[in-house]
Amino acid sequence: MKIPGLSTDCTRAVWGAGLAVGLFAAASALHADQDREDAFVEANLISIFYHELGHALIDHLGLPVFGQEEDAADVASILLINDQFDEPSAVDIAYDAAFGFLAEAEIAQSEGADVAYWDVHGPDEQRYYTLVCLFVGANPDERNDVAEDLGLPEERFETCEEEFELAQDSWGPVFDDLENEDAEGKLVFEGTRDNLTADVVLAEVSALNDVFSYPDDIPVRVEHCGEANAFYDPSDGSITMCLEFEDHLRDLFAEMAD
Repeated sequence: MKIPGLSTDCTRAVWGAGLAVGLFAAASALHADQDREDAFVEANLISIFYHELGHALIDHLGLPVFGQEEDAADVASILLINDQFDEPSAVDIAYDAAFGFLAEAEIAQSEGADVAYWDVHGPDEQRYYTLVCLFVGANPDERNDVAEDLGLPEERFETCEEEFELAQDSWGPVFDDLENEDAEGKLVFEGTRDNLTADVVLAEVSALNDVFSYPDDIPVRVEHCGEANAFYDPSDGSITMCLEFEDHLRDLFAEMAD
């Protein structure tokens, strides 16, 4: 997938003419060097891990969900990215996570796949705009350029601050309770090490354990699954990050850079 307007003078992607002429109408250089590729993979692994943590929190804490649980987990991921990282890092992760959704949509489109409206996950393009809107809504004055770069329509931009406040009102008290929780439960890493997925997940487990505690331990596994996937398993309350997902993300990056 060739990104029109590829320029080595830019530091992040710039949205241009819109979905009608392709999902990537203008973008900065997504260099095929290992560091840039790793940064894209790491950002998406963080976003995905936070999404699965959202599912875990809903189950372990018995949280009510008004609407689709997948949407609620997406929102939790965006809020955690906004909360857990300094501004430059959060912005970089948001850009790359957003491009992950766009790459998935573009590849599906190029393969002639129909949009799976029946799926429990929303369409990737919609998840893209929701990520951008909520992230921008958290700090609209400072992140207006993010909205412009990523092609968020003005009509949606006008509601983003309110959307973020609603999301924060929903998940914020949950995160606050985890910070004040007297319980001794922690995220417990299990599985293979010496790979990028494990490095990323271990770092997030350590960082989150420094600020959150849970009613009981939440196993976090990094292992081969036979497919590119990540999931929460309510049968044993565990999160699994499949090693195959890293290769899938690298393939997405390669498609974006071609």
